[in-house]
Amino acid sequence: MDAQGRGRAENIDPADQWVLNPNTGEYELRLTPSAPQSAVPGPRRAARAASRAAGAPAGAAGGSSRARTAAPGQGAPGRETPGGGAPGRRAPGRGPDQEAPDSGPDVPAPRRRRGAPAEPPPGRRGRRPVKKKSKAKKVLAWTGGTMAFVVLAVGTAGWLYLKHLEGNINSTDVGDAGSKGFSKDEAFNILLIGTDKRTGAGNEGYGDKGSVGHADTNILLHVAKDRTNATAMSIPRDLIVDVPDCPTKQDDGTEKVVPGTDGVRFNTSLGQDGRNAGCTMRTVEELTGIHVDHFMMADFNAVKTLTTAVGGVDVCLAHAVNDDKSKLNLSAGPHKLQGEEALAFVRTRHGFGNESDLDRIKVQQQFLSSLMRKMSSGDTLTNPKKLYKLAEAATKALTVDTGIDDVGTLKDVALELKKVPPKNITFLTVPVVDNPAEKVHATVVPGPTAPQVFDAIKNDVSFTEVKKQQQASKNAAAAADAAKLKGTQSEASEVRVRILNGGAAQGSAQKTLEWLQNEEGVTKSENAGNAGTSLSRTTLEYAPDQADQARKLAAIMGLPGSALKPGKSVINTQGLPAITLTLGKDFKGAGVSLTAPVKAPEVQGQSTADKVECAK
Repeated sequence: MDAQGRGRAENIDPADQWVLNPNTGEYELRLTPSAPQSAVPGPRRAARAASRAAGAPAGAAGGSSRARTAAPGQGAPGRETPGGGAPGRRAPGRGPDQEAPDSGPDVPAPRRRRGAPAEPPPGRRGRRPVKKKSKAKKVLAWTGGTMAFVVLAVGTAGWLYLKHLEGNINSTDVGDAGSKGFSKDEAFNILLIGTDKRTGAGNEGYGDKGSVGHADTNILLHVAKDRTNATAMSIPRDLIVDVPDCPTKQDDGTEKVVPGTDGVRFNTSLGQDGRNAGCTMRTVEELTGIHVDHFMMADFNAVKTLTTAVGGVDVCLAHAVNDDKSKLNLSAGPHKLQGEEALAFVRTRHGFGNESDLDRIKVQQQFLSSLMRKMSSGDTLTNPKKLYKLAEAATKALTVDTGIDDVGTLKDVALELKKVPPKNITFLTVPVVDNPAEKVHATVVPGPTAPQVFDAIKNDVSFTEVKKQQQASKNAAAAADAAKLKGTQSEASEVRVRILNGGAAQGSAQKTLEWLQNEEGVTKSENAGNAGTSLSRTTLEYAPDQADQARKLAAIMGLPGSALKPGKSVINTQGLPAITLTLGKDFKGAGVSLTAPVKAPEVQGQSTADKVECAK
């Protein structure tokens, strides 16, 4: 090759080196000098002399047996182009937007063999064609620039829409009543509150006219750490409880402590005396011992907007209902309810059972089960219009705590809940009995099995049978914890322990010290005061050579293996190494075992979200 030819080879446009791979049927870029000449249009060379001599049409492939004739309207294999021919190729004298002249019916588009030079345009025969930027490059450049713009525009629009949704959300600062953030790797508890407060047009006839918004409907939703199961426990509004003191943030930023009160209805934990949802969360923890991480609160209007957004909720009635008070008038059988009818369904007390609040709770649980099935169905999740309506309705309808008051976190909460199979979402109600202090029964109190239910939820024990493989990791962890309790134990008199209060009731460290010294013989113990941090669970930290002391103290106190934390010792006031007992929020009192239940109790009337039940 002479210098001129070498220069042309070295300066060849890579876009002119696309060749068809016969093995894949795809065009590939070959940059080596020996690569076959591209069938993708590039600079045109002089036409073959044999073609001109034979009078063949410009650009014809000649008489080669390998030459292929394209069907009308087709170009190179796998590359469709308007008017036929190779992609990006134009007829002489035509602009880019002009149509090709009609070549008559059934006239095949001119073709040439791969590697054969193209016929130059008229008037330029024998001259070296002007190099043009390949159309492939132009398309790639235009497409790349446009796609970048589209991605930016969509991303900006998405961000603006998220900010719009966040603007819909109302939030309440509940202080240390809840958790500061949301973790995808831990179990979590959310208190769902339905108030009797009137908001929105058309709700004038519902609830008490002057209601400040009491905790009318209450469900504590616990989602297991491994996401295999969840429990939705309803708390009756007429349950008699003790409402603790409640620090509340005022509109001017100051904090006011609303005094607690004993022996009152649960629904007064919200609204009454200026209490906010944080007070209701504290009341739940006081009642159950379960720490509530977050709350979501809705009113009458939310039921109407949410059910309309998903296109209605399917319910079933075992018998016809005509309740003048709730305005529910439905025949027996299946119905799809939204808006006003949906609200009437969840509000009625006189249509089902014994017309009590407990019967209404059961109907509400059936309704929420159906709503969960509808919201997680493909019909909703794959329908952009429904998702848009649902996002708008949910963000406008809900009031949440500041720990989850952004759209991203709410989305994370929803996605974590979605991991739980509906068949493993259990609905139940706090076991209750009639209040023995009343001659005419109007309220209820916790029943004898209520503490067992609370313990199961607090210790992440499922109320449904989950698959064995899903429990494998949990069982392995349980086995490792159980192993910590196996081995020799020292004498009680040899246990040296410092006791700290890390979230238990005030005075717990001193009471535990007195109990250990006076009743259990752990005389080498001391009260080390407050831990300076708040723990949800009680822990016992010890050095490797103190394991026998830790096992003895765990046996005395009824601590589970999960409470034992191998670590290091601390020096007590006598200058000797000691183990550290930190009492967490789960501490129930001196002598009360903290060992988690192995199996949850059976609760009368419990059901799962996958079951379709008819309201009776």
